[in-house]
Amino acid sequence: MEQDTRPFVSFDIIVDFMKQAFVKLGVPEKDAEICADVLIESDKRGIESHGVNRFKPIYVDRINKGILNPVTKIDVIREFPTTAVLDANDGMGMVASHKAMEMAIEKAKKYGTACVAVRNSSHYGIAGYWVSMATNAGMIGITGTNARPSIAPTFGVENMMGTNPLTVGIPTDEKYPFLLDCATSIIQRGKLEYYDRIGKKTPAGMVIGRDGSALTDTHYILEALTTKEAALAPLGGIGEEMAGYKGYGYAAIIEILSAALAGGRFMKDLTCYNEDGSLRPYHLGHFFIVINPEMMIGEKECRHIAGEIVRGLRNSQKAPGHDRIYVAGDKEWDAYEYRKDKGVPMAEAVQKEFIQVRDDLNIPVKFPFEN
Repeated sequence: MEQDTRPFVSFDIIVDFMKQAFVKLGVPEKDAEICADVLIESDKRGIESHGVNRFKPIYVDRINKGILNPVTKIDVIREFPTTAVLDANDGMGMVASHKAMEMAIEKAKKYGTACVAVRNSSHYGIAGYWVSMATNAGMIGITGTNARPSIAPTFGVENMMGTNPLTVGIPTDEKYPFLLDCATSIIQRGKLEYYDRIGKKTPAGMVIGRDGSALTDTHYILEALTTKEAALAPLGGIGEEMAGYKGYGYAAIIEILSAALAGGRFMKDLTCYNEDGSLRPYHLGHFFIVINPEMMIGEKECRHIAGEIVRGLRNSQKAPGHDRIYVAGDKEWDAYEYRKDKGVPMAEAVQKEFIQVRDDLNIPVKFPFEN
């Protein structure tokens, strides 16, 4: 793994600080623990676009702006033996999602499969966290969420749908599950924010301007996404030649399921602005599906077959110049093995954000990078 020159901060220090900050902002202590755990899990897996990089701009700032409720009031709108619909009342998406996945797991234990949908929620963090709850219980987990509009349909230039991840976790007989967690856009806003922090240009073909041109200036792209002068391309990229219509189709599926199952909002109704320009919550929707293999072929046999498949893929013939084939979950496990004793690498911009949050909330802590 490439040498990282950024200062590392232990997981425990970061989690304790984020938990204290959430509590100071009005989040109940147990909910704050969930939120901090979801954020740190992203960094443990090396997915920096959804970890501590987003602590201040996505959660702290939104609570301070009044568009994210620190206390999550969850209403059960409808419930049947294998399904449920929850309303998160614009509270913490991670808290509502934890409740939803717990319900889905318990229902699947009893009935074999379950689906729980959530409406009027907010950003729920790394999608892989939720399917990991299922795999930790020996089950298959599937989740999706819509988001503020940023993807343009194929042959379009208007941002209509969110980056809408489709995430699946499958237990195997190995140390960790098969876990695919990726957006249906070719790049997501969190990665662009990360690129902007480190001064990296966006590769051509990932973002389209209103005039149909491919944009590469990351800082401008982030501004243009807000002003609707740019849109993300779906998986496959701009146009049809590289099958961008496939990513467009998958994004549409997640958009529909995230809204239609719970009777929630969708597409342009997921912005944070009212017609008069005032701020409002995002009103996002999520869905969580759990399949219990014990009620199919049996958990042990399912794990074994899944393990045989991933080993077969890894052991297939390598292309010249490559000595390893990865399957979903491998790189995240490698990142965890590398970081578990080192902690989270923190760029200078994130360090400044943590210091600002600490000072604003008067939390008595000194970070290692201040020495």
